[in-house]
Amino acid sequence: MKTWAVQFNQPIAYQTGLDIQHRLLKARQENQIPDTVLILQHTPVVTLGNRGRTNYLLKTEEEYRALGIELFHVERGGDVTFHAPGQWVLYPILHLGGNEADSHGYLFNLEEIAIRTLADFGITGFRKEGKSGAWTTDGKIAAIGFRLKRWVSFHGMSFNVNLDLSGFQTIVPCGLVGEPVASLQTILKDKTPTMESVRTPLLHHFSQVCDRPLEHFEADKKLPPQLANLLQT
Repeated sequence: MKTWAVQFNQPIAYQTGLDIQHRLLKARQENQIPDTVLILQHTPVVTLGNRGRTNYLLKTEEEYRALGIELFHVERGGDVTFHAPGQWVLYPILHLGGNEADSHGYLFNLEEIAIRTLADFGITGFRKEGKSGAWTTDGKIAAIGFRLKRWVSFHGMSFNVNLDLSGFQTIVPCGLVGEPVASLQTILKDKTPTMESVRTPLLHHFSQVCDRPLEHFEADKKLPPQLANLLQT
C-alpha cells in the first residue's frame, strides 16, 4: 500500500496539527492506516521539546502572546524552535520496522531529505557532527525533532523557505548560542522559489530517501472517509 501524503494549503494552529498527529499515530499503531506524511505550515508558535529549557526562551509568556506567538511544551526530541507561515513542516507517521528500527538512521534520513532539497535549488547543505538538522554556510535551515512510540514516528522536520525569521530572535534556536538561522530567502534573495515549488521536491525526496511511494491528497479536498475522519479539525 502506498504512503498517504497529505498537504495542507493554509497554515494551521499548532494544537490542530498535534491533535491530527495523535489520531494518525494511534491509527498507524493499530494498523488501521498506511504510513502517512503530513506537509503543512503552522501559525506562529514556539515549541520546546524534551530537552527544551526555558532559559532558551527570551520572552515571557505574556510577551509571546503580545507578539501573536503561541508557546507549547511537546513530547518530541530536540530543544526549542519556531514555526510560522513560510516554513514547511514534515510530520511523517511511519512504522519504522526491520532495517529502519533505528532512531539514528531515521534522523539521518530526515537530514538527507533537507540536504537533497537544498541541492535542487543550487545550495550546498551539510550536517554538523553532534547536532541534528541541515545547515548551510549562511546558517541552519532545517530543524529536526521527533519521537517514536511503539516504533511509529511522529513530529519531524521543519524547512525554512521564506518565513519571517524575527521569531527566532525570541529564542535560542535549538539551544545553539550564536548560531545563525537561514532560509531559502536569505540565501537566494529575489530568486527565492514559491512555497509550492519547494513542497514538491521535499515530498519527492521523502519518498526516495524513505523508500515510500506516495499517494497524494489535499486536506481541503475530497478525501477517503477514513482519512477525512482522522484529519477533522
